[in-house]
Amino acid sequence: MSYQSVEPRAASAQSPSCPQVAATAPTPEPAVPYPCRLATAIVAAMAGLNVDALVDLRRSTAPVATARQIAMYLAHVGLGLSQAGVAQAFRRDRSTVAYACRRIEDLRDDPAFDRRVTQMEACLRWATER
Repeated sequence: MSYQSVEPRAASAQSPSCPQVAATAPTPEPAVPYPCRLATAIVAAMAGLNVDALVDLRRSTAPVATARQIAMYLAHVGLGLSQAGVAQAFRRDRSTVAYACRRIEDLRDDPAFDRRVTQMEACLRWATER
């Protein structure tokens, strides 16, 4: 995500009442913990999506939202991170992570979906054991 800095404008001689705009530094994004970044990267790679799409704050399409929910699920269930920690990493509310975990658990009733999530979970565990 790129930020554009606001350059200060000088008050013009024609308009002495024009306020001066102060330069603002971009707000730094919170550092995403490594396990959450790893879960996001694995899910994005296996789903054929861009990692940035999974961590974007804007609403997204159903496939991107499901992939984000899988990443949240893997970070919480697969790695044992707290729902609050996962929520902070994804810049979401804890209830959103709880909903994601419930939804993915329900979707795991489908054998094909369960196999894919199991593969992602195995990749994540292998990568974090090193």
